[in-house]
Amino acid sequence: MAKEKLLLHICCAPCAVFPFRQLRESYRVTGFFYNPNIQPYSEYLFRQKEVTGVARIEKWDLVLGEYEKVRWEEEIRGLEREPERGARCPVCFYMRLRKTFEYAAAHQFHQVATTLSISPHKRIDQINTEGEKLAAEFGIGFLGRDFKKKDGYKKTRELSRSLGIR
Repeated sequence: MAKEKLLLHICCAPCAVFPFRQLRESYRVTGFFYNPNIQPYSEYLFRQKEVTGVARIEKWDLVLGEYEKVRWEEEIRGLEREPERGARCPVCFYMRLRKTFEYAAAHQFHQVATTLSISPHKRIDQINTEGEKLAAEFGIGFLGRDFKKKDGYKKTRELSRSLGIR
């Protein structure tokens, strides 16, 4: 039986290595790098270069989304001073996951997941709430896996170091 196609939203190369390897066991995974929230632009370009390099080394299929900084700023207007894990985060998660679901729908993916959940700085409930809303809207599954469980964050950091990425 053929594996289902899964589109994995990637925030950065270090956070992607462990989830990608885990998901590849059960799915045909394609990475989707879409992060208009990353600033300054030089940092965005650095992360894009890193994820592209890792994709080449690890033989991942990878799609690079647009850098829509102005759109992101419009979406989070009024929430700029919110702390990490605050009210701005669900808005940002929704925007990035919505673009991921749009791509998934246009290219016949069965599932969407995100590397955002590997970060100890992100709330899984906020991520999953936005992912589940979009899954219902698009009719595509959302794999709301908490990749930081069972030392996932530690493992992805170790793998990243071994690949020479930061």
